[in-house]
Amino acid sequence: MKLSDYAKKTGISYRTAWRWWKQGNLTGYQLPSGTIIITDDNHSKPDLIACIYARVSSAEDKDNLDRQADRLKDYAVARGYKIYKVVKEVGSGLNDNRQQLAKILVDPNYNVLIVEHKERLARFGTNYLEILLKELDKKLEIVNESEDNQDELMSDLIAIITSFCSRIYGLRRSKRKIEKIIAELKDNGQSC
Repeated sequence: MKLSDYAKKTGISYRTAWRWWKQGNLTGYQLPSGTIIITDDNHSKPDLIACIYARVSSAEDKDNLDRQADRLKDYAVARGYKIYKVVKEVGSGLNDNRQQLAKILVDPNYNVLIVEHKERLARFGTNYLEILLKELDKKLEIVNESEDNQDELMSDLIAIITSFCSRIYGLRRSKRKIEKIIAELKDNGQSC
């Protein structure tokens, strides 16, 4: 079987399959034309090693952090993944300088990053993180994908309002302002 066909069959990138062949992890030979033929089918499915990332925005939600991590562990086990590491972090999804996330993005010891919701990874720019992970031969697996674009847009708008209110009005007063703005948005959305 050609190396490209092998990569498609096993669900890995061509680059990863080529690297495995170069390292001697796959048995095969190269034709004079340059085509690589794989003869060993023992590597039909590579081991999926998961890193679990759970995040909450504030220390008040720390109980939810443990429950979130437990749900993700159960999910990984049910999918047959080996769990390499469970990373729990407290910090805003708008913060682009989260140390735990930065460490696991470049960690070479796993090939699947599991998060509960897209927003747990980052409020914005998740697609860029997915591109980075793909380049590192890793897969991002989001357990609960939002299927409703309106819900996603509403949560993005709420995140932006929360961020600006926190900066303008201070953390204590922002909660009341946010609740008022959300109520107004919902009232306006229902009257349309």
